[in-house]
Amino acid sequence: MRTLALRGGARVAVVAAEWCDAFGVVTHGRVQLELRDGEPGPVLERDAGFWLRGTGVRALRNPDRRTARVRIVTPRARTVTRQATHPHASQRMMEDDMNSMNDTGVVAGPASGRTGHTHRLRGLAGTGFVATIAAMAATTLAATLAQAVGVDFEIPDGGESIPLSGFAVVTGFFSIAGIVIAAALLRWSARPATRFVWTAVPLTAISLIPPLLSGANATTITALLGLHLVPAAVMIPALARSLRPRTD
Repeated sequence: MRTLALRGGARVAVVAAEWCDAFGVVTHGRVQLELRDGEPGPVLERDAGFWLRGTGVRALRNPDRRTARVRIVTPRARTVTRQATHPHASQRMMEDDMNSMNDTGVVAGPASGRTGHTHRLRGLAGTGFVATIAAMAATTLAATLAQAVGVDFEIPDGGESIPLSGFAVVTGFFSIAGIVIAAALLRWSARPATRFVWTAVPLTAISLIPPLLSGANATTITALLGLHLVPAAVMIPALARSLRPRTD
């Protein structure tokens, strides 16, 4: 028997050879199970128990800032052997094993948690930068093609056409805002990828309102709506993939 202490944001891998038949009970705080398919598992509250064998759990993670503790019981392999060899003495030997178990403290400190978080944050920033450049290029190219087929991008209120550089600047600004939102969710959310999609999609829908209210002609409005969707189609999938746990 041992106590696993997970400090805020820390993560500890479940090694099958060491955690065979292990049963855990959350005694303090909250613990999230990280599944082998890369998706975040359920978040367990205090007094919740769980088996590790055959569940596909590859790691335990503390989604909160305060320390979480899990009491883990791992039956010894020699107990099973003794039971098979001496079935009549199985009960007594099981009691001996339980009495001889050491209650040890295993601390997953902030070093491992912060290192993993920093690594993922750098990966998110790199992915976001590349996606931002791609979104700016794609939006500018789409605007250029729209102009080539006769879209003037003229807004009645100002009486001027939107320049191509304006599309690139606006796309870059809102793409960076998306990266900031993704970074915040990576730090504070237990399900950052899902939360990011739930946030980004409604914001994209809201961004379609100004073109509809601009008073421009139908062709320009249609083109502007499309140019809002182009960077969203680049940024949202790229950042969501970067926020998902790796399956290695």
